Amino acid sequence: MNVCKSASVKNKVYGKKMARNNKQQAQQTRQQIIDAAIKTFSERGVSATSLSDIATAAGVTRGAIYWHFKNKTDLLSVVCKIPKHKTAELEKEYQAKYPNNPLIALRYLLISVLKIMVGDLQSCLLMEIFFHKCEFVGEMSPLADELREICISDYERIEKLLGFCIQSGELPHNLDLKRSSIMLRALMTGVLENWLFAPDSFNIQDQSVYLVDSFIDTLKYSHHMRHRDENES
Repeated sequence: MNVCKSASVKNKVYGKKMARNNKQQAQQTRQQIIDAAIKTFSERGVSATSLSDIATAAGVTRGAIYWHFKNKTDLLSVVCKIPKHKTAELEKEYQAKYPNNPLIALRYLLISVLKIMVGDLQSCLLMEIFFHKCEFVGEMSPLADELREICISDYERIEKLLGFCIQSGELPHNLDLKRSSIMLRALMTGVLENWLFAPDSFNIQDQSVYLVDSFIDTLKYSHHMRHRDENES
């Protein structure tokens, strides 16, 4: 009786261990595919890259890709969301460091997002794919709607962060949040896109602090960033 019970316990433990190992292996395979997709998309461009190309680069079968992703569009969708996740992690990090100074936290966040292009190869490749290696037409057209939603959510998130800065007294109470969010997103995407297209044209690490501080000064002191009704009165 005790022998049977002991064997049953061992089988359960073994089963749980196998399930855990299988889950870890599946996660590793999924990450291999994502890493290979990023590398291949950046080298060949999205339209010229097939799932077979990605499978070869990842050292897996096409079937393994279909186990984790519906198609190439689904895989690219996951890839395109990685920068947003990385930014969210940085945001949490700086908010934890400066809980009572949201503008300082935002400043360090923006500087880090720009500087990370030099030190983080994956981030650099991701931005290059997004800006220069993908056309959102044909099979990729459904992804355009997702990216528009991300863009809208970016504006909303920026407005929320700037709202915290107003509440803390670090930015003017009559700051136009919509106009400020448009300007901030345009600044960040514009700097990144231009640097990726011509990285020798300027040193993004050297310029990042000045660019971000200039933007913050504009928020603080430019009357053009105030609510329109107050400007006109």
